Amino acid sequence: MDRDITEIDGACHCGAVRFRVRLSEGLHSARRCTCSYCSMRGAVAVTANVGGIEIIEGEDALNLYQFNTGTAKHYFCSKCGIYTHHQRRSNPNEYGVNVACLEGISPFDFEEVPVNDGVNHPSDGGKANGLAGVLRFIRNA
Repeated sequence: MDRDITEIDGACHCGAVRFRVRLSEGLHSARRCTCSYCSMRGAVAVTANVGGIEIIEGEDALNLYQFNTGTAKHYFCSKCGIYTHHQRRSNPNEYGVNVACLEGISPFDFEEVPVNDGVNHPSDGGKANGLAGVLRFIRNA
């Protein structure tokens, strides 16, 4: 896995939504989050700047979900339900992109993934860039 990759294609599970993304930090920015939504979603996300995602196909199939402050914008395919990306609450100039949607990448390719403390969100007075812990995947021999 090339962690320094800068551009990569992606798609939802059914292929209705296809996109190309320019990653601002490659795969080095892989993170999870403990906020109520991310805890249930369970995705590993990497960072792209706003304007760094080009929807190639299926923009009309994307649905938007917002909650709480309404700042974060979570996009998912209306056909298969897969979360593709979201505009971040912590930095609305960034997107988090679901690594499982990226061509040839799996969340299980990462041995360790830092987990941000989304319960104590910086926008709510929590510690900025606070880590809640690390998620590890240990492959069976």
